[in-house]
Amino acid sequence: MKVLIVYNLPSEKNAADDLDVLAQVNAVEKSLIELGHSTVKFGVDLNLEMFENFLHQYKPDFVFNLVESINGVEKYLHFIPVILEKLKIPFTGGNSESLYVTTNKVLTKKIFDLQNIPTPKWFTSKNFSNKLNFQIPCIIKPIFEDASVGLDDTSVIFENQKLNEELTNRIKNYGECFVEEFIDGREFNISIIETKKDPLVLPIAEIKFEDYPENKPKIVSYDAKWNEESFEYSHSIRYFENKETDKSLFEKLRNITIDCWEKFNLNGYARVDFRVDKNNNVYVLEINVNPCISPDSGFYAASEKFGWSYTKMVDVILNSEIK
Repeated sequence: MKVLIVYNLPSEKNAADDLDVLAQVNAVEKSLIELGHSTVKFGVDLNLEMFENFLHQYKPDFVFNLVESINGVEKYLHFIPVILEKLKIPFTGGNSESLYVTTNKVLTKKIFDLQNIPTPKWFTSKNFSNKLNFQIPCIIKPIFEDASVGLDDTSVIFENQKLNEELTNRIKNYGECFVEEFIDGREFNISIIETKKDPLVLPIAEIKFEDYPENKPKIVSYDAKWNEESFEYSHSIRYFENKETDKSLFEKLRNITIDCWEKFNLNGYARVDFRVDKNNNVYVLEINVNPCISPDSGFYAASEKFGWSYTKMVDVILNSEIK
């Protein structure tokens, strides 16, 4: 097949989360060639007319969509599936509807509540009345950012009097934010992928915060994901364990992951992030449609644990979308 790899041009030349998309492009292209496909790459920006013209000229059989934002704005990323759906060109990953919904974290939270999917309590500056009886500690998160952008130790609030000031500051820096009850417990990332039969839940990953000082919030911050020289990066470790004591918990996590897949009408591949409190109560934090699939990503780590090579993972992604 003629496969077009479409990706977002990095908005910041030295930003690790932006540059990571280039690692995905290179790895996916190598695997597609290994699978016998011909490839061409196209970096998109907001000149979507140029992208559509290129589609008409190149006439790809298939598009491998690796766009994570456009011009650094993640809320635009559903534009690419909209164009591909209009032109009836098959493509990998989430459809335009699922990407539109899940890139808005507050819209996602509203659906969690409507669909009885367990999630931490939350409010925004626009529904501040929900703050009544809201428990401290809590965490402030940008609504339209991914890759842990805007998350650091000061995102977690332990004193009521600091909440309004910190929320105001973060809205200035990152746009509209929301406040979420902070679940002090275990963190899990669960990858799920479409197959020709049913969605497949891959091995469950737990992020363990090793040797964190007692007063340091245990969160997957921006540094934990991207700053290789930081304490957080070297002490936030991904593990795949299957302890007998976690058997019922893992079954609950799998079931809720599939519930998210069905109720959000997901397709392609996704990752669902969870926190679990000390009483084994499960809370969904967010759904990541089209998560990073670079060779050092959590999604590929789960695929590898399942027994797939990188190329096998790419092949499954590709073939699950060929109807």
